[in-house]
Amino acid sequence: MTRILDLVSPQQLARVASLQILARQTVEGYFSGRHRSPQKGVSVEFKEHRPYVRGDELKDVDWKAFAKSDRLSIRQHEQETNLRCTLLVDRSGSMMYGGSRSTQGNKDRYVQGLAASLAYLMLSQQDSVGVITFDHIVRANIPPRNRPSHLQAVLNALCRPIDGSETDLGAAISSIVPNLKRRGLVVLVSDAMGDLKKLGRVLAQIRAQQHEIVFFHILDPDEVDFPFHGHVQFQDLERQTDDIKLDPDLIRRGYLKRFDDHASELRELCTRNRIDLVTIQTDEPLDHALHHYVSNRRIG
Repeated sequence: MTRILDLVSPQQLARVASLQILARQTVEGYFSGRHRSPQKGVSVEFKEHRPYVRGDELKDVDWKAFAKSDRLSIRQHEQETNLRCTLLVDRSGSMMYGGSRSTQGNKDRYVQGLAASLAYLMLSQQDSVGVITFDHIVRANIPPRNRPSHLQAVLNALCRPIDGSETDLGAAISSIVPNLKRRGLVVLVSDAMGDLKKLGRVLAQIRAQQHEIVFFHILDPDEVDFPFHGHVQFQDLERQTDDIKLDPDLIRRGYLKRFDDHASELRELCTRNRIDLVTIQTDEPLDHALHHYVSNRRIG
C-alpha cells in the first residue's frame, strides 16, 4: 500500500499543507469557506456534516448537533458540494526519462509526488479530487470524492506499474471528456510529448464546458538544454525501438529548434484556450514549484 510519504518528504508535505488552491472563476459547487456555493434558494437534501471553519455563517451551524457533541459543525447539502478537481496524469513511456539533475529520479516519479501533493491539498481544504491516469488509453479512473480516506485510492492509482506505452494525449483525453459532467477544476500533468493540434481541440472542448484547466508541463532539464557530448546511445522509451548511437553535437541545433517550436505551440494553444500553463523542470523541488504557482494564483 502506497503512503503519501513514499512520494513526498515530510518537509515538502508540511510546506504543501500551508497552501490553498483558489480557482479564478466561479465554478459549480463552491462551498468550503471561500468555496461557498453560488446556488441559493434551491431546495436541497441533507448530505452530511462537516467541521465548522472560520468564515462560515453562524446561521448554517447545526446547533442540535452542537448540543450533543459540543463541536461546531455545518450541515452540508447536495447543492453545496465542494469544488471538484480532476487530475489527468500522463503515465506514458516518455515519463520514465530521468537525468542526473532530477530531484525525484524521473518525470513519472516527480509527477506522482506532484499529483499526490495536489490531492492532499484539495482534500485538506474539504474539496473533492479524483484522478485519471493515461498513456494512449485510460489506465485508471478514480472519481472525485472529498473524504480524507479517498487519498489512498488516488495514491494507488498514481502508483500502478507503468508499461511504457506511447503517448496519445488527444485520443486519451477525448475519451475522458464525457466523465467531466460537472464544472470544476481540471489539472493536466504531462510532458506534452505528442500531437498538440489534436490535444488543442480536446482541451478547447473541455473549456467550452466551462471547466477551468491548469496544465503542469513537466520537463527534465536534459530535454530543455540537451547537455550531451561525445557518442551517446539514445533509446525511444515509448516505441521501444532499437537504440540509436549519435553524436549530440551534430544534432543539437536541430533538436533545440524543434523543442522551442513545440514549446511555443503549446504556449499559444494554452493562451488561445485560456488555460494556465505551468512549466516545471524536475530539478526544482516540487513543493517549491507548487508554492510559487499557488502564490501567483492568489495574486492573479
